Amino acid sequence: MASIASRLRAVPWEALDATAVAPALRAVLEGATAEREVDRVLRAHRGFSREQRRAAAEAIFGVALWRRRLAWQARISSGLYIGAPVPHPMGIISEGSDIPLALLCCLIRDLALAPLPPALREKAPAPREGEPERMADRWSLPDWLEELLLREMGPDAEAFCAAIAVPGPVCLRANRLLTTREQLAEILRAEGIATCPAARAPDALVVESETPPNLFGSRAWQDGLFEPQDEGSQLLGMLVEPAPGETVLDLCAGAGGKSLLLAAQGARVLAHDVDPERLARLRARARRAQAQDRIEVVDPPRPADRVLVDAPCSELGTLRRGPDARWRIDPATLPTLPTAQRRLLETAAPLARKRLVYGTCTIARAENEAVAESFEAAHPEFRRARDFWHTLPHQTGTDGFFAAVWERA
Repeated sequence: MASIASRLRAVPWEALDATAVAPALRAVLEGATAEREVDRVLRAHRGFSREQRRAAAEAIFGVALWRRRLAWQARISSGLYIGAPVPHPMGIISEGSDIPLALLCCLIRDLALAPLPPALREKAPAPREGEPERMADRWSLPDWLEELLLREMGPDAEAFCAAIAVPGPVCLRANRLLTTREQLAEILRAEGIATCPAARAPDALVVESETPPNLFGSRAWQDGLFEPQDEGSQLLGMLVEPAPGETVLDLCAGAGGKSLLLAAQGARVLAHDVDPERLARLRARARRAQAQDRIEVVDPPRPADRVLVDAPCSELGTLRRGPDARWRIDPATLPTLPTAQRRLLETAAPLARKRLVYGTCTIARAENEAVAESFEAAHPEFRRARDFWHTLPHQTGTDGFFAAVWERA
């Protein structure tokens, strides 16, 4: 917890306007999206200084993430968030309730170990001493997620929790159709954006600034020189390994992150998805990246040399990307996912002439190894090309991904 306290202590809490953020805290605790509430507050207070903006964002994100630990610290009844129906993980909080500001006080005083701004001192509850015994209280997890992590991660569960308790790094993928990683780093440096090469993915740069720079206002973005994409996601896309000119069917293309990566590697991409809005975003991104001639949206999906099934999943490997994501997942939906994932693989199997890649961004074995092994048992015409592949935030510094890679025998 020391590194987390150090990060939070660096926030300019003395600049916090508690009155401005209080309604947002209440909304988040009742199920509103933290990111949307931050955007709403900052739009409503355009005159905020840089310090005020950062303090407001950290207050909303911090209470959204740490709500359970803060409730433990403040001696607030656990019934406010345990067992409450999604998407209301803290229950219904009345307009005049002091609970949101009490949690904010605990965030600043007990987690950041920083002095409380004067306006909050009278709202501060008596603190509970020591560290919570339960992992769910210590790392602010719903009961179901604590159980899942202990089952899936075993002794690594604590390290995983620590890794998803801080924001993931901002990672970019250089668009090799237009530039190289080294050239992109120089162009961004000239625009005041410092980066360093990522450890594993050859086109990946990690942004080094402590406060997020305006990447989408940069000339490099406007010219299509990069896409924001986690390094683990880039590595998963690279497992397709298309030869120049080969066709790749991206069966669950979504907004096109991996389609763009594959096009940049020289493949002709057939992009399919059931969501037309995502496909519209893919088309716009392809035009900006000057990859529109390499990506064809198809419906129905067509045969290809290689098929990528980047399957919809529980997204438990990307929890550090959204501070309130863990509180917004309905655990009742998790058992339904493997059936849908196996159905996608059944669709993909006859379409893959050479290679089939199944990927998720979750750590749940029911969606990963179990789905892959079930597919293998039913399809002897495919042989595993490599061991099951994983990335994990506490081991690789990336989001958590899984992949199975098969070659047609």
